[in-house]
Amino acid sequence: MEVTINADTLITLAQLLTALGVIGGVVLWCFKFVQRSKRQHEELKAIRREQTLICYGLLACLQGLKEQGCNGPVTEAMNRLEEHLNQAAHDEES
Repeated sequence: MEVTINADTLITLAQLLTALGVIGGVVLWCFKFVQRSKRQHEELKAIRREQTLICYGLLACLQGLKEQGCNGPVTEAMNRLEEHLNQAAHDEES
């Protein structure tokens, strides 16, 4: 059995390796893209939880000010914040 390697065989082999490399690169890029997207989704979820806690703390401070007799802007801010929190809670459910 005699194996001969000529220029056409080398060119075909190079084309095959290039095609496999490109396909592998695209698959790797897609995998990394999905992983990055999942990580960003988790980070955004944590940021939303933190912002919700901050809003509840701010609402508690405003309620304390209102109990001490501060009205006007405090009441308006409380109403807007409560409306926002209610709207955000309904948006999360759907």
